Amino acid sequence: MRRFFVDEIRSKDGLCAITGPEAKHITRVLRMKPGNRFVLMDGRGSLFQVLIESISSQEVWVFLEKPFPKPLPSPVKITICQALPKSRAMDYLIQKTSELGVDSIIPFFSERTVVRFEMDRLANKMKHWREVAISSAKQCGRGIPVSIDSPISFRAVMEKWRGQNALKVVLWEEEESRDLKSTLKTPPPAANFVGIIGPEGGFSSEEIDAARDAGFVSVSLGGRVLRAETAAITTVAIVQYELGDLCL
Repeated sequence: MRRFFVDEIRSKDGLCAITGPEAKHITRVLRMKPGNRFVLMDGRGSLFQVLIESISSQEVWVFLEKPFPKPLPSPVKITICQALPKSRAMDYLIQKTSELGVDSIIPFFSERTVVRFEMDRLANKMKHWREVAISSAKQCGRGIPVSIDSPISFRAVMEKWRGQNALKVVLWEEEESRDLKSTLKTPPPAANFVGIIGPEGGFSSEEIDAARDAGFVSVSLGGRVLRAETAAITTVAIVQYELGDLCL
């Protein structure tokens, strides 16, 4: 059954109006008709089976037939702080980490970040990324789309998480004494995980020192050199397997 997204499911006598791009997709692209059913979801985790009651040029009115149980949250809340990669890589990262259950993504600029945005382009980028997050949530059936923050500096990332109660790691290709897997097995398990992943050129030694000073542990993913988006996806998968709800 197809899924569609609204910011909030507001019911009036059991009916809810869908407007904007989702209404256009329902009527003009899929050409759905009164009597068709689909799943309606919002950013608060609510999911309903709905029946199309009526269609106009601007909106689709649906009857809320029955609610679906909200998906159970993962035992661990996962935040990925990602040095900005190129556009396609960022889209792929959002899609795949969303499927794996990441809660939030915080893009940032570091010393060796190649991608830079002018402020007039940033609003369009944020809109696009959030659309990717919503689309991914619909495809994989998660109740709440991944949260994506506006890009900030590496220093701001450090200040944001300094003193926070979480298992905090920074992936560093030069780390030789500690890997992510063993770090996750060190008790006690944390309810919050924060992973920092650098750009293609890696972190400078000064940035690693700053991360450690803010309470982050530098870890390795092993001997393979991974692209930034691959490292993010791999990190989320490992954390969900060790601490969350991913079963193999």
